[in-house]
Amino acid sequence: MKTILVLGGTRFFGRKLVDLLVEDGHKVTILTRGQSGNPFGDKVEHLTADRCNKEELAKAVEGRHFDIVYDNICYSSNEAYEFCEVFNGKISKLVFTSTLSTYDIDGKEKHEGDFDPYQQEIRMGDKRGFTYGEGKRQAEAVFFKYAKFPVVAVRFPIVMGEDDYTRRLHFHIERITKREPIGFVNTDAEMSFIQGTEAAQFLKWAGMTEIEGPINATANGKISMAELITLIEKATGESARISLVGNDDIRSPYAIPDSWYMSNQKAEENGFNFSHLDDWLEPLINTIANQAE
Repeated sequence: MKTILVLGGTRFFGRKLVDLLVEDGHKVTILTRGQSGNPFGDKVEHLTADRCNKEELAKAVEGRHFDIVYDNICYSSNEAYEFCEVFNGKISKLVFTSTLSTYDIDGKEKHEGDFDPYQQEIRMGDKRGFTYGEGKRQAEAVFFKYAKFPVVAVRFPIVMGEDDYTRRLHFHIERITKREPIGFVNTDAEMSFIQGTEAAQFLKWAGMTEIEGPINATANGKISMAELITLIEKATGESARISLVGNDDIRSPYAIPDSWYMSNQKAEENGFNFSHLDDWLEPLINTIANQAE
């Protein structure tokens, strides 16, 4: 049994992660601001603090040691640095949720070496000062420089699921169902994805193994935006209205100028077996489409 702290564990794949850890018999603590409640009841310990307030965070974990901390909600160099100041000497491993957005969108398959956080110039700042991708790059760079504990940075593509609170896949299904236009930049662009439950399973695995450093985690396979729209058209029985121009209201969350996908070779060589996109994407689209009717 391990003593585990989860930051960002009440929604989507973070919640699934906590469920998996509890099922395995670990002693799990979640830390939230207290606004979203505790969906796990007495199965977990619940600490209340603002993850972005160093003093609150330090007070909440004072005198504690954790075998693993999962940080799903760090978005800047400031947050990463303050995390290190609070937790150095108090944890045995950090699993940091990073992103495909650390990589440039250039049509090439992305491997871990395509962004090297160890060589990244650090710029201190909070998340308001960075794009999402740059904030995550900065956070990785800070963790790998200042952490006095092992760190693994899990780089996920967009995570899909029925319970995805960002509703990015839902956006496409709902607009096609309602015959509303969707804006794209390049429908031939290909992307990789991962399903929420598999993302949680990977995070658990990353914490329990000896793996360190950056690591990609994605389902096998990739799909073009045109192919994705075809699957949604099949599920909804409606024809998509695609616009190659448009404002923010109609622009797809997947509107990228070129292909953007990653290799999972490193993770598979270290023993994690991923699903294939074809195994679950169409059934997921069908499920969401039925809910949208």
